[in-house]
Amino acid sequence: MKIFFAADHAGFKLKERLKKYAAALGYEPIDAGAFSIDPADDYPDFIVPAVRAAVATGERAVVFGGSGLGECIAANKVKGARAASCFDVYTAKMSRLDNDANVLCLGGRTTVAKKGVAEKILKIWLATKFSNAARHKRRLAKIALLEKTK
Repeated sequence: MKIFFAADHAGFKLKERLKKYAAALGYEPIDAGAFSIDPADDYPDFIVPAVRAAVATGERAVVFGGSGLGECIAANKVKGARAASCFDVYTAKMSRLDNDANVLCLGGRTTVAKKGVAEKILKIWLATKFSNAARHKRRLAKIALLEKTK
């Protein structure tokens, strides 16, 4: 499975670390930038193209910023994206199990960035499959309908 990685300057170091970790787990990381810690790097410039690519190919994306929150907002503007800002293994697991999240949002300046914590979150998020429960499919269909209304 390909995983698109994108970050701004504040999430750059965590992106680099988790990109290597994903590769060690057997995933194919695709780096969509940023490629430095230049504060002029604005997260929408990297997050949106990465999320569009993930949605278009049926793959997933992991995006990073200082808190991961602005990145989550930007990612959820992409039609077909279901981005979740996760801060522990429980929220990571539930974002996949119940919500079929295809974008994981993490903060490079938060507790999540602690060595070991981010890796656990990424591992469980990548390993967890959508439950396919009828109630969750019904709810996701309602969310998808919102993308078709103005």
